[in-house]
Amino acid sequence: MVLLENDSFLTELTRLFQKCRNSGSVVITLKKYDGRTKPIPKKGQADSFEPADNKCLIRASDGKKKISTVVSLSSFNHAYSNLLRAHMDGLKKKDKKSKSKKTKATQ
Repeated sequence: MVLLENDSFLTELTRLFQKCRNSGSVVITLKKYDGRTKPIPKKGQADSFEPADNKCLIRASDGKKKISTVVSLSSFNHAYSNLLRAHMDGLKKKDKKSKSKKTKATQ
């Protein structure tokens, strides 16, 4: 997995979306990130670690290529939402006729 800067992550995410437009899928996961690189041991006392900023680890994968970045939510959110909005045009639309036929048949 490749840890990228925010701008290069958005560029690579755009490439993943374009590559998987006709067939395939892109999986995006978000996870709270507290700045630790080592896991907390189960036994014993855990250190009282307080992160200074709300950060998030974002991972994206198309099954073959994996990319990730660590972001501060306040600065990254606008650019990320614009990217998602731009690539949601390929989704299948609901068929309104079949829905209305089902409701009429059940009444």
